[in-house]
Amino acid sequence: MSELVLTTFDWVPPPPRGLVRDLRIRWALEEAGLPYRVASVPFSDRGEGHLRHQPFGQIPWLEDGDLSIFESGAILLHLGERSEKLMPRDPPGRAKAIEWVFAALNSVEMASLTWGLYKFSGDDEDTPAFARIDQFLTLRLTRLEPVLAEGQWLAGPFSVADILMADVLRLVDRFDGLARYPAVSAYLARATARPAFGKALADQLAHFAAGDRARN
Repeated sequence: MSELVLTTFDWVPPPPRGLVRDLRIRWALEEAGLPYRVASVPFSDRGEGHLRHQPFGQIPWLEDGDLSIFESGAILLHLGERSEKLMPRDPPGRAKAIEWVFAALNSVEMASLTWGLYKFSGDDEDTPAFARIDQFLTLRLTRLEPVLAEGQWLAGPFSVADILMADVLRLVDRFDGLARYPAVSAYLARATARPAFGKALADQLAHFAAGDRARN
């Protein structure tokens, strides 16, 4: 089996730490028990080598032998094919996990990321622009609430769909945006109580702390 190499930034500023998207891949790798190593690229110098792997100058990407895969959703689907701990093997379960991967990225994160970036900015929220952003997120969470009230996980067993959905929701939860959605809040608490999440989060924070020391 080829070596898995996860590449992230060597450092990021403190505010986004814990939310940088390499966390999703770390979490999946820990859940699956797949051996991997972490490599770094400079946060402040996104050169040609970086862009060959990630044309938008972002992270993460995963190398699996001769394959180099970017975008967290694509990486998680690839890992799901490698481990049944991350993706159901029966066709209905697999299809359900895949559809919820896309729902997390396209339906929920589209709303949560815009809302979260506005919160991070500290701009005045008493504006028509923010009201529309907040309404968009409210609609998504209102529709998600009864879905998450029905069962423990999105596709039967825990899967890459839950890693993505939970990580998308963590940004909203950071700014107390889930208070009116008890099923969503309980789902997120279940997901982030998993030991693999705790390990992934601690490892990411330690990685960026090491970056602090290297910069000093």
